[in-house]
Amino acid sequence: MTEEPPIAVLTDDTAYAEAVQLAVDSAAAYYADGTSTLDDDAYDRLARGIQAYEEAHPEAVLATSPTGKVAGGAVVGDVPHTVPMLSLDNVFGAEQLADWATSLERRLGRPVAAWSVEPKLDGLAISARYRHGRLTQLVTRGDGTAGEDVSHAIGTIVGLPARLAEPVTIELRGEVLMTTEQFEVACLKRQAHDGTTFANPRSAAAGTLRAQDRPYVCELTFFGYGALPYPDDASEQAASLRELPHSEIMTWVAAQGVQTTAATPVAGIVAETLVQVQERIEQIATVRPELPFNIDGIVIKCDLAADQSQAGFGSRAPRWAIAYKLPATEKITKLIGVEWNTGRTGIIAPRAVLEPVELDGSIVTYATLHNASDIARRGLMLGDSVTVYKAGDVIPRVEAPVVHLRTGDERPIEIPQVCPSCGDGIDSSQERWRCVRGRSCRAIASITYATGRDQLDIEGLATSRIEQMLDAGLISDFADLFYLTREQVLGLERMGETSTNNLLAAIERTKAQPLSRVFCALGVRGTGRSMSRRIARHFGSMDAIRAADAEAIQAVEGIGPEKAPVVVAELVELAPLIDKLVAAGVTMTEPGWRPPAVPGIDVDPDAQTAPEAGGTSELPLAGMSVVVTGSMSGALEALTRNQMNELIERAGGKSSSSVSKKTSLLVAGENAGSKRAKAESLDVRIVGPEEFADLVGALL
Repeated sequence: MTEEPPIAVLTDDTAYAEAVQLAVDSAAAYYADGTSTLDDDAYDRLARGIQAYEEAHPEAVLATSPTGKVAGGAVVGDVPHTVPMLSLDNVFGAEQLADWATSLERRLGRPVAAWSVEPKLDGLAISARYRHGRLTQLVTRGDGTAGEDVSHAIGTIVGLPARLAEPVTIELRGEVLMTTEQFEVACLKRQAHDGTTFANPRSAAAGTLRAQDRPYVCELTFFGYGALPYPDDASEQAASLRELPHSEIMTWVAAQGVQTTAATPVAGIVAETLVQVQERIEQIATVRPELPFNIDGIVIKCDLAADQSQAGFGSRAPRWAIAYKLPATEKITKLIGVEWNTGRTGIIAPRAVLEPVELDGSIVTYATLHNASDIARRGLMLGDSVTVYKAGDVIPRVEAPVVHLRTGDERPIEIPQVCPSCGDGIDSSQERWRCVRGRSCRAIASITYATGRDQLDIEGLATSRIEQMLDAGLISDFADLFYLTREQVLGLERMGETSTNNLLAAIERTKAQPLSRVFCALGVRGTGRSMSRRIARHFGSMDAIRAADAEAIQAVEGIGPEKAPVVVAELVELAPLIDKLVAAGVTMTEPGWRPPAVPGIDVDPDAQTAPEAGGTSELPLAGMSVVVTGSMSGALEALTRNQMNELIERAGGKSSSSVSKKTSLLVAGENAGSKRAKAESLDVRIVGPEEFADLVGALL
């Protein structure tokens, strides 16, 4: 699943020497405070290029070369490790992993009894020393033989208790990092004090771990990945720990109150075969985008102490463990421009133009910048080297400028003074700026959206036809479509009798679309297809929605205290448009809705449309969270994904786009891919299109 990345090609001794120096300098910065000139992917390519050159020219090897040294070797430490703190060698795909496993089993003279498979956390390795159960010292990896004392950080690291459950003398090893939430808080604190942000969570963790004189404190997180009795400890407990399989050691570590990955979606497992190892690698890679912390690979090691002991150690890494690297989700590139665009609701949003960079398997040239305030908070400038982050299928975003790489040639980003679409004024009273003309600024975009397949679905109404109507002054919004006369449409260029009749018939049919689609067509900010369905099913009628205040709107699942007032304000702004739709006879109720029962009050059964299948509890998907993936077949083949989601909700379920522990059912068609793998890892029930069609029955 992971292709081996290209290596840096070095042509002569001079290029080799320059590469070695760049690698040494980059490693020194990376392990000191995370401010490397290279991202992980670039460093890996450089290191592999150096290694390839040295294998071809052994006489040219420099003493300063990073090959053969423990990662982080550029950092000077004065606290000796009780046992060397080695790094791991890397593989970049299933084939390389199989080659490494074959070599290891050849060394052992037999198959590996069991494999341990764990996530490779993207942080800093440290040693936590406990005496009689009390945390006394923290030491960084350093050069592998000695590290720095960072005991001043004790008390600021989540997951690393001051006391263990047992009064043992032990050395715990693990990774210190910042979670996504901790990183966001740390950036806010740093901005408040010196106006800049951290480049990424790893650099934030590295700088924070060593910082002693900052006027603010940032929280860190620890995940343990091993436990070592002291070499001179001859106690029975120490002897027992030395003989335990790695998996059982980690169970013991967790029992001491230390955080491990056991409670996360990427918990360590024991696999009996390399096939099972590869399956777990793919499962971890699938859930990676949704983790609240960064990982950059998977660690595979012999689980049994006997296998580890027999395999032994190399000069820089154990022979019984390997790191399977995953594609980078973060890269450093140049911010070469910022484009400002006005959306269909009048929102003015910037977009970063980047020097093309390969990120997570695709070439990225654009990335998200949320708004002008976001640009100011991050301190971005044109020409900056910036970290760009991507997770899964999410649109890439610019994380932060890499301030230490600035040359002095960077320029301020020009902020527009007028709407970039129409040239009218800008309403900057809120964080997200908006053209003062609102939706009318981009009428064609809002009308095209409203009439699209997942909204009103007006068959035969192309964008070019909408442009004609706007230019002719026949419409100014999508409600005007319902007032078009036959003569007006016939008068348009390339509109004959048949095409006119077909278009007017399609518009007339649209009047019967349910409230959920009509509401979605309005394009209310902060809502989309799924949220529109929730709102329609919650209130049942447009009158009820318009009468609701922010508190009532907030009762809809997924609408928080910030979004609710925006929805209320939007509905006030859209009142003339909604009134025109009502007058045109467009449906303003949701089929199958009925008000919640109120004790002591009888509801006239004729006053509401009865649900398709009795009460909510009787519906086939009642209370279930359902995800659809892959190509549907049979009775479901003709349905769009939005129609599938509507079907799920009519059947009493909740449609979702991602698989999680809360998922009740995955409908997996052909080419289901990563969502199926994740569902299998979480033991989520999986059905095919035919079984699902049988399940929802008459609702189809």
